[in-house]
Formats: sequence, structure tokens, C-alpha cells
Amino acid sequence: MKVRIISPSGAVDGQRVEQSVAVLTSWGWQVSEGTYARSRCGRFAASQEQRLHDLTEALSSDADVVLCSRGGYGLQQIIDKLPASLAAPSMPMVVGFSDITVLHQWCAVNGRQSLHGMMCRQNKDNARRKDVLKWKQAVEGKALTYRLPAHPLNRYGKVEGRMAGGNLSVLYGLQATPWSLDELIRKADEPVILFLEDVCERHYHIDRMMRNLKMSGVLERISGLVIGQMTDCEDDEGMGQSICETIADAVSAYSYPVYFGFPAGHDEMNFPLPFNSHCKMQIDENGLYLRFKGR
Repeated sequence: MKVRIISPSGAVDGQRVEQSVAVLTSWGWQVSEGTYARSRCGRFAASQEQRLHDLTEALSSDADVVLCSRGGYGLQQIIDKLPASLAAPSMPMVVGFSDITVLHQWCAVNGRQSLHGMMCRQNKDNARRKDVLKWKQAVEGKALTYRLPAHPLNRYGKVEGRMAGGNLSVLYGLQATPWSLDELIRKADEPVILFLEDVCERHYHIDRMMRNLKMSGVLERISGLVIGQMTDCEDDEGMGQSICETIADAVSAYSYPVYFGFPAGHDEMNFPLPFNSHCKMQIDENGLYLRFKGR
């Protein structure tokens, strides 16, 4: 397994990269880094041109996996300069989350799979942790199965399709662009199951973004919804309901299955989700059954 580490968004602590390299090489994987993977230019890993250089080079390399070192902010500055021609069948699989949602959308709109999962900034020094082992499975292209407990706001149902999504705030910022959820759903050859997570957002901001997805027609065109971690997003008493209830209210007019509490996002435990990959999802009184067939 060949892994190329790049930093297309925010600057990363070099120690985090070292921790990841140590774990990946202990598995027998070959690890290389982009020229500017450990650079810094203000809050960014490098200049726009330098980050685009590393991203373009990585996507056209012989690597199996392009591992983004961290999220932060920055991909929206360069995604419109990334040629769709790089999305060839031989393109490496992109791995990351948070701001990397931009790149996940680019991959999906161009018909490529990617992996919503841990990056170098998350601590991978415990290589036997359950989410790390699942991450390794997913990166290797193996089938993934999840069985998770019930949540009182879940809506029951069964669906097959392709999972997409990521960070709600980032997706909101991509509306009306070539990498929007609208465009992804329009191009999808299977029903779309939407995954959402966020961090440090006010309750009413989440409501605003969910209302945007509803009014723009996104929420009525998906076939299932999975809500992940809303990390450091506090319920606002003035809203008269919890954040989860706000999300449930936004999709109350639709009949597709909805699951709350998937352990992916900005919390310490971050389980992987293959994007634009076929999966089966069933939600019932026992909780969630979710299976990805692998590559």
C-alpha cells in the first residue's frame, strides 16, 4: 500500500504527521509526503499555488491513497482550479474529513470513491483502537459492517445506495457550485444516503443550514440520512428543542430512514465511511445496520 500525505488546507503539527507515518509504516505501507505537507503560510499549510501543486501531483501519482494531514480551511480556495481530468479510474483514494468534504464532493461529482475518515491531526498512536482498525480495513478496500444502538429520534426503514456528505458547514458553503449536493445528486447513478457532522456551530446556524438544504430541494431528493457527531455544538434553550430535534424537524416531511448518533466526525473516536460506495442500510428498533461492500 502506497500512501501520499498532503496538506491541502490548514497547517499541521509535524509531530502528528510523524505519529501517522510510524503507524502506517508499522503496517508495511510505503509512505511519502507532498513537498509542502509540513509547510506553513499563515493559517494555511502553504500558498494556494503550493497546495494545488501537491494536490495535483498526489492525485496523478502512483499512490494508492492520498491521506490529507488535517482539515481546517483552504480547499475552497483551490478546488475550482483542480482539473476534472485527474479523476481517472486509476486515481488514488482520497482520505480525510472536515474541510476535506470539499474534496469528497469533487471526487463524487466526478464519479470517484473517497473515504471520510481520520487524518494525521487525529491521534493514531494507538494502532489497536477500534476506529483505527476499521480505518485500516476501509483504506485497504475491504467490506465494512456497522451495528449501532438505537436512538429515540431514529426513523425506521431500509435503503440501498451511495453515501455522500461530510461536514454540514462545508457543504452549505458549496451550495450553488459545481461541487454542491444538488450536482452530486443530479449525477448519481444510485440513491444518495446523506451523512452530516459538524463542530463548534451554534444551534441556530445548524437550523439555518438544514433549512437551506430543505428549501433548495436537497433533503427531498436523498434516500436516507445519517447524522454523525455534532461536536461542541450546544443545544440552545431558546430554540425550544435539541439540535437533533431540529434536524429531525427539517426532514419530518419525508419518509426515508434517518439515524442519529453515528460515531464519525470531530470527536476522539472517528469511524470511517466510504463515500460514493454502494451500501445497504437498515434502521429498526434494534438500531442501525450498515454495510459497505468494499472495492
